[in-house]
Amino acid sequence: MKTILIGIAIVITSLAACTNGPNKSTGENKTTADTSQPATSSNASNTTSGSSIKGIISQYFNLKNALANDDGKEAAVAGKAIVQTMDKLDTASLSSDQKKAYGDLQDDTRENAEHIGDNANKIAHQREHFEMLSKDMYDLVKKFGAGQTVYQDFCPMYNNGKGAAWISETKDIKNPYLGKEMPTCGSVKEEIK
Repeated sequence: MKTILIGIAIVITSLAACTNGPNKSTGENKTTADTSQPATSSNASNTTSGSSIKGIISQYFNLKNALANDDGKEAAVAGKAIVQTMDKLDTASLSSDQKKAYGDLQDDTRENAEHIGDNANKIAHQREHFEMLSKDMYDLVKKFGAGQTVYQDFCPMYNNGKGAAWISETKDIKNPYLGKEMPTCGSVKEEIK
């Protein structure tokens, strides 16, 4: 289990380093890849914090995909990886607005990711926490950007017809709430650039 988690951390670090462009060796502050916000000093972050926010979002996508495949064990690995990535986030490099936004989301995000990570054999319980985690991820993406275009999807059938939303890295619907039972149930509600 530790080997898998270490491997995931190495892959995330490698991928994040590849997306930082040609200035990665200069030590200069860089702006986030979110093009919907103007590049100002309040949006600047160092490589560590930008990679960690994107790493949290990347692990969330791994979690979403595991649930869509009805794989509680992989979902648990991704939940634990979210917590580990959060632990590595250097909040000192965030602007005061970003610190506040992250602080507002941090405890709930961690709690839900921990529950998912601790319940590999209880996929229904994981999905309950994924619903709450998805609300925090939406807020995180809106504030920090995802470094890519993402989509807020909605399944109207989950939770006895109350429905639930999630964030996806693709336009294709891969339902994490109903999994293989109804893999394409849902629709894109918002495109976030």
